[in-house]
Amino acid sequence: MIGVGGYVAPRHLKAIKETGNELIAAYDKNDSVGIMDSYFPRASFFTEYELFDRHNNFIKSTGRNIDYLSVCSPNYLHDAHTRYGLRLGADVICEKPVVLSPWNIDSLIDIERETGHKAYTIFQLRLHPSVRELKARVENGPKDKIYDVDLTYITPRGYWYYASWKGNVQKSGGVATNIGVHFYDMLSWVFGPVQRSVVHVATHDRVAGYLELRQARVRYFLSINGDHLPDEARAQGKTSYRAILVDGSEFEFSNGFTDLHTRSYEEVLAGRGFRIEEAKECIQTVYDIRHAQPVGLIGDYHPMAKYPITQHPFGW
Repeated sequence: MIGVGGYVAPRHLKAIKETGNELIAAYDKNDSVGIMDSYFPRASFFTEYELFDRHNNFIKSTGRNIDYLSVCSPNYLHDAHTRYGLRLGADVICEKPVVLSPWNIDSLIDIERETGHKAYTIFQLRLHPSVRELKARVENGPKDKIYDVDLTYITPRGYWYYASWKGNVQKSGGVATNIGVHFYDMLSWVFGPVQRSVVHVATHDRVAGYLELRQARVRYFLSINGDHLPDEARAQGKTSYRAILVDGSEFEFSNGFTDLHTRSYEEVLAGRGFRIEEAKECIQTVYDIRHAQPVGLIGDYHPMAKYPITQHPFGW
């Protein structure tokens, strides 16, 4: 595993354990990786990439096989680390987003062909029971029906966020990519590809816009600002908020998130994992959002887009 000290790594450690597999080596430039004791205390660990690579090649020289490399590193390194895993002779399970720019997927597909190994990405929402039911409802409904959808996702982050790679748009892809890429994937998986994209507001702590999909008109608001939490969420003691309205009715998918990474690993091991070419649609979507010029509060915008813009905590 690369990035074992990161935020998402425990979900991958748990998935490896629960699918009956063994982590044999891990790398992270930071050494705050005590979480490994709960899962794989005997796994080799390295804080230097070169030593990690040497160790992996030694393992292969003894006739042992490295079946999978899990990539949990910062977003901007996913491409390079996926390449490494494929050329190491392993299949790769890469946390989302698999890349930041859509054309990088084509290069990775070329390396798949070159090495004969496969790269998969994590799209856990595609495995959520409620999302699968919604997809079935749309597929079995009128083909010409256009659904009206409001997506709201607020997951507050402290000031540390802006000092980390996550606060650097060049490294994380910005708010839409870092916290929203799997939602955009889910929407296009259910309602069809994006046909039009408008960005109303995009700052260091939020992005709001409008998407026209083949069978949906989507207004979205994504935020890492705790001040944006609705009063009802605060009253219930919630520290984050996610909601999807479909034709004015709430689409309930609050539960069922706990084991989705394990489910994702099970699908990969069964040969049904989501290949990286399936990520092209959502990577293109977040790329376009990231490079769009916000138009302001005109047209059909999400109601929460009206929140006053706040200064960057570091004054940028």
